[in-house]
Amino acid sequence: MTRRLAQVAKKVGVSEATVSRVLNGKPGVSRATRQSVLTALDVLGYERPTQLRGERARLVGLVLPELQNPIFPAFAEVIGGALAQQGLTPVLCTQTKGGVSEADYVDLLLQQQVSGVVFAGGLFAQADEAHEHYHRLAERRIPVVLINAPIEGLDFPCASCDDAVAIERAWRHLASLGHERIGVVMGPSDHVPSRRKLAAARSVASATGGELTEAHVERSMFSLEGGQAAASRLLERGVTGIICASDPLALGAVRAARRRGLGVPSDVSVVGYDDSAFMNCTDPPLTTIRQPIEAMGRAAVELLCAGIQGGSLPPDELLFEPELVVRGSTAQAPR
Repeated sequence: MTRRLAQVAKKVGVSEATVSRVLNGKPGVSRATRQSVLTALDVLGYERPTQLRGERARLVGLVLPELQNPIFPAFAEVIGGALAQQGLTPVLCTQTKGGVSEADYVDLLLQQQVSGVVFAGGLFAQADEAHEHYHRLAERRIPVVLINAPIEGLDFPCASCDDAVAIERAWRHLASLGHERIGVVMGPSDHVPSRRKLAAARSVASATGGELTEAHVERSMFSLEGGQAAASRLLERGVTGIICASDPLALGAVRAARRRGLGVPSDVSVVGYDDSAFMNCTDPPLTTIRQPIEAMGRAAVELLCAGIQGGSLPPDELLFEPELVVRGSTAQAPR
């Protein structure tokens, strides 16, 4: 007990006597200090005293599908900073192969009595995956905000990049450069954002007098290697422009072109999606769609805080405007 008091006191920057007063429900401690002590208990993994367990912690789960794709650490930085400004402490939950599952993370967060959860990507974006753990959060009335895809049947608020606008801009950019054989590399078939991107690609292809055939559509896991394999198949079919559903997929497409002795952008133009870190430093610098992660992340935190404070949250999806960033991986179609 003494060790616990000392650790919590050090974490908060108060005396052990103050921590003791909070744990025993004694008066004479400010509301802010009391809340800081309870949050420190949660962060350090200590159980709250029985009489205090009914209160939710000032902790917020921040669930990410991975950290290898630079876009997710970027979202974590924005969301974590915005949460801290609201006096909330983010608990980062990152999935790894063979590690803790998303459903297990949800159970752990519920045990910690978190105030809310932000999912910046995850199983909710895959229509065929199990979604029971999201329903558990809804049943417990835990405020939840999603990034980039809603869950059918659950009215969680969502902040998304407008996929339809993004793909239309990428497609029209390649078409303006004279590309007629344009292919796309999307995520798995049940990936909701990829479905929306594909629908947008078909629509803009038709609107510009062309057609996106199945032969020019490839699906892949979200990795550089997956992008390379998918793009290789498209290049075999003679495409000269490739639009990818993420920047790592696009970097894989650049590698695929080079392995076939093709130049980027002299023979093949490649467009990514996200504008994650260092895409202006690649060779060639990557033309890509920029997600407005700062605006999206801050909006997600505002929605979450409204839910934590008991306000009614709109079940609508907030769509944020993307930006086409033209760099060196796109050029006129070869003649």
